[in-house]
Amino acid sequence: TLLYTIKFEDSIMVVASEEKFDSMLLHVAQQHDGIEPLFDTFFGFLRRKTDFYTGAQKSIAETMVMKSFKDHLNQALKDKAAKEESDKFEKPMPAPEPATIEEITTEGAKETAPPTVLPAEKEELSKPVDESKLEEGEESEKGKLEPNAGNGANYSNYSFTQTLEELEIRIPFDVSFKIKSRDVKVDIKEKHLSVGLKGKEPQVNGEMYNKILTDEALWHLEDNIIVVTLEKFNKQEWWSTIIKGDQEISTKKVQPENSKLGDLDGETRSMVEKMMYDQRQKAAGKPTSDDEKKADTMRKFMEQHPEMDFSKCKWG
Repeated sequence: TLLYTIKFEDSIMVVASEEKFDSMLLHVAQQHDGIEPLFDTFFGFLRRKTDFYTGAQKSIAETMVMKSFKDHLNQALKDKAAKEESDKFEKPMPAPEPATIEEITTEGAKETAPPTVLPAEKEELSKPVDESKLEEGEESEKGKLEPNAGNGANYSNYSFTQTLEELEIRIPFDVSFKIKSRDVKVDIKEKHLSVGLKGKEPQVNGEMYNKILTDEALWHLEDNIIVVTLEKFNKQEWWSTIIKGDQEISTKKVQPENSKLGDLDGETRSMVEKMMYDQRQKAAGKPTSDDEKKADTMRKFMEQHPEMDFSKCKWG
């Protein structure tokens, strides 16, 4: 649990730039329809993740909120007054020059035309697995896609990458204008995702492969690409796709980056390493870690009971 109290050294105070968290806060604000829902989310965070309402200074919590409000109110009024005062001394705008008629050549038109907004660049589509390289027991992988570099897939309408814990979905839009947050409609539910532009059919829409944690869902714009970040409910599986019905990737071809294993907690890391080891063993036609454990248990049992005849036993 986080504590809301911030302690400073006696003579040291670090003042962060007011704009330090603007990007993150803008992403959060874009997902709310107004200031009241934004406030509700913030104070709900304090309730769920801190001791703001129940800690040692709970009696002055409201006073702290009002003090911060009044401080920023006073600063806003000062800023407004300063701007109005500054506007009084601005230089008067020069009188407009009389209109003239000028012939514009084709070359001149190209020079003065507004820049064209290029459509979002699409990645190369994922290709099917090479069936000639499938190992014994991998017949079920026929017709599936090779994972991309991020263990996901590149479709015609979106692409995704994943770790065991998170998903990142990128939806590019081929339009001739710069998309703004007000143009976007994103609907994220536990097992359903819809992303598109207002007034048009969603570009991504349908039931998701599995459940996600809606409270952790985020989206933002990168040029004309909507980027959605989701946290998986089950953090011990690889998703075959995002939307059910889309062509699936071969999760047996997923290659977790060893460099990222150190970022996982102990239990999850052990599970991932076991999955990777079993995958290599199966590909080589060798026993998995579970098979080895069973064989080791039986070997110890046989050593402890030499009087028993195991020659006719069938192991499987």
